[in-house]
Amino acid sequence: MKLVWIILLAACSSGTSWPTTGGSPERGRLAIEAHGCTACHDIPDIDGPKGKVGPGLEGFAQRSFIAGQVPNTPANLTRWIQDPHSVRPGTAMPNTNVNQQEARDVAAYLYTLD
Repeated sequence: MKLVWIILLAACSSGTSWPTTGGSPERGRLAIEAHGCTACHDIPDIDGPKGKVGPGLEGFAQRSFIAGQVPNTPANLTRWIQDPHSVRPGTAMPNTNVNQQEARDVAAYLYTLD
């Protein structure tokens, strides 16, 4: 029985996003607000205009690909957030002017959206 509890606890803790991105979901939430991401995206639990230019980000953690181009991994997501044109040239997503840590934080927040 003890082994079953250990396995269950390990499974529950594996959903935590910040260790895999190196970021903090709460700081990511603040960065999303500060950089005005809701001007283009509808992002759950973020105050703002609920933009429709980019895709809504509800359920982001369950998506297989970023921008239909690359696998949804922490490294690819932080790269996309920082420099989307390096991932998909010609994308409508602008350069966001976020630093590496902010990109990790935003990624951590997005991975909470399941």
